[in-house]
Amino acid sequence: MLTDTALIQIRRHLHAHPEIGLKEVATHDFLLKQIAKLPQENLSIETISEVPTAILVRVAGFAATKTLAWRTDMDALPIMEKTGLAFASQNDRVMHACGHDFHMTIALGLLSYFAENQPKDNLLVFFQPAEENEFGGKRFFDANGFHDQFKPDEFYALHVNPLLPAGQMATRKGTLFAGSNELRVSFIGRSGHAAYPQKANDSIVAAANFVTSVQTVVSRNIDPIEGGVVTIGKFNSGQAMNIISGQADIEGTIRSFTQAGMEVMTKHIRMIAQGVAAAFDQELKLNFRQGGYMPVVNDKEATDFFIDYMEHAAQVDFQIVEPAMIAEDFGFLSNHFKGTMFWLGVNDPTHTLHSNQLNPDESAIMKGINAITGFLTARMQK
Repeated sequence: MLTDTALIQIRRHLHAHPEIGLKEVATHDFLLKQIAKLPQENLSIETISEVPTAILVRVAGFAATKTLAWRTDMDALPIMEKTGLAFASQNDRVMHACGHDFHMTIALGLLSYFAENQPKDNLLVFFQPAEENEFGGKRFFDANGFHDQFKPDEFYALHVNPLLPAGQMATRKGTLFAGSNELRVSFIGRSGHAAYPQKANDSIVAAANFVTSVQTVVSRNIDPIEGGVVTIGKFNSGQAMNIISGQADIEGTIRSFTQAGMEVMTKHIRMIAQGVAAAFDQELKLNFRQGGYMPVVNDKEATDFFIDYMEHAAQVDFQIVEPAMIAEDFGFLSNHFKGTMFWLGVNDPTHTLHSNQLNPDESAIMKGINAITGFLTARMQK
């Protein structure tokens, strides 16, 4: 099995060479080289033509009655790293600021263990591209022949959490992460001189009304117990202080713990946008990202087993947590397969996920691998 030192070296290499979703070519090649170093007797590598940077490694079980699947994401974020680490990103304005370098390293650790200790059931390890921005999980699920070729019975995955102690495992039954969607809105009017507003059609005023109005979508349309978020994170308009802007472009995100909540929020945002455009005589362009990300909902039976195992396993620190409003495209898989997603603590409480200074504690890597290999082995006996 890969040693702690080897795993840390792998993690640091991955961290230093991050790539954006669907462009993980060097990452793909590096992972294949690491997999090739493992005992090959029970391993086979599968590919999906629709997702060329993806890697699927099957470990054949010695008395298989089912297939358990493990998913790890591969892509990085368009962020300029400012950690000052010796192994900081060498790729300009790209960083593993969401811990996917940890995720891949842990997946290699799992493969290393089960390559040397043949599992009872089949294990499928899925290195998934494009979690952050290009629906990698959905691309995998929609791929031609997926169900015939791979047939996983259960899917599992983790995500690092800098707010939890290094190595701590945490999850809950039911919804763990929210679903999300992206919206892009443009109000198009007519520009003109600031001194003659009657001869122009101000898009900034229209867009500002929209931004203010959508703050009522959650507070007046979503059950307070359920919760939801509408955030406008980008507002671009105007060229100079004395020119009335003829176009305003807005981008934001909406999040809900239920798919029904997402649909309600989408409906009301669309109504508000159409109403504002009509009231201010603006041309409207409104686009929601097709499909969005589904909530991550943990299966009851699989998660009951997971929680029971982790609570009683020696050397495992475990807690039940509340749901979080972050989005994760594992929701595409949890919506179709039994399984569980959970947090792995990495102890960097001063920096959040997606921070350009995120610096997770590497001691969590081996702690996570030990806990997960134990769980998967126990689950195969079920």
